[in-house]
Amino acid sequence: MTDTQRNPTDTSGTLDEALERIHLSGPERDGWLSNHAPMAIEALVRHGHARVAHRWLDTYRPKLEDMPGSVAPVTALNWQEALGDISRVADWTAFFERETADRPWRTVLAEWWPRLLPGIAAGATHGVIRVGHAVRTLLEGEETAPRVRELAHALGYWAARHQPLPALERLAPAPDAAAALDRVPLIADQDGGIRSRFEQLTGFPDWPGRAPSGPEAARAAIEELVRAATHRYATHGHADPIMLVHAATAPNAVLRTLPALPGTLWTPSLHAAWAASAAVTSAYGPREAQPVTDHPPTAQPAQAAQAAQAAQATPAAQAAPVAQAASAGQHPQEVFERAAAHGDDHTIKFADTALDVGDAAALVAAGRAIELNTPAW
Repeated sequence: MTDTQRNPTDTSGTLDEALERIHLSGPERDGWLSNHAPMAIEALVRHGHARVAHRWLDTYRPKLEDMPGSVAPVTALNWQEALGDISRVADWTAFFERETADRPWRTVLAEWWPRLLPGIAAGATHGVIRVGHAVRTLLEGEETAPRVRELAHALGYWAARHQPLPALERLAPAPDAAAALDRVPLIADQDGGIRSRFEQLTGFPDWPGRAPSGPEAARAAIEELVRAATHRYATHGHADPIMLVHAATAPNAVLRTLPALPGTLWTPSLHAAWAASAAVTSAYGPREAQPVTDHPPTAQPAQAAQAAQAAQATPAAQAAPVAQAASAGQHPQEVFERAAAHGDDHTIKFADTALDVGDAAALVAAGRAIELNTPAW
């Protein structure tokens, strides 16, 4: 996986200002839809688009709703009875705000990650995705109060929407992540909401098969899964362009969180990441793939030269994917600029994941999301 961001450490203050505005709202709207503002804003700022972050939020803000009122405090003694109760989201958020104020955020995360992981499907996987964005910011930048508070809000949302998947049969093994995704059986009735779809899940291919040899092997498997799911979107995203981005962004959120977790949690994280990606694939995937015949326009000579220079300046471990993107007439940041100009929250987040993958096929998939989803502006 590559690291093509322009500005991982925001020194403008834009991210903290935006998060403070976002935290005046609840995590959902219209009874179910997730608040994507903190995730999209973090991606925009990270990739050098802080200047448009507040304008983007001004456009998105009217969609949001206030945080619901408190029911009763969540405590260390009663949390299990509140798990998965969305009416308690304000109580969960306040609980994690207290926890992260009293203890290091890494300690809180390590304690709660294994408790929340079985419910990775929570809120259509947006609980874990929001946590992944929050953790990435804390790992790579200053641990400011709004950023720690964002982690508390993310954990609170995940806990309130906690949703375990049904018992699943382990099907025939697959040799790699791409083959495993291809072999995921689709649910019979792809109508209705995500809860009714997930209730139809019965089993997934046995991947990655044998238990990873250690934490690094688990990390590599999640990385393989993110790459395969991102590539697959180019030919399968047409079935549901919004929902199918989560087959890639959910496991990528897990991948982003690993460095903040003890190594003992990396293998369970792999299994949860696979379950999340497979569940979304089964619930929303198409019966037929759609070949990608349209490619983004070839870069102008000056742009191609800039892409080639970027490939030469990239560390050896990252050079091949960037060079591939250059040969395809695309530079990663040009692709993200198109996503930012498009403005759709899911498109921005998927482009962010595609840049993490960084190869030419991932950038084509990001372009496909730009084509398939409705622009926000």
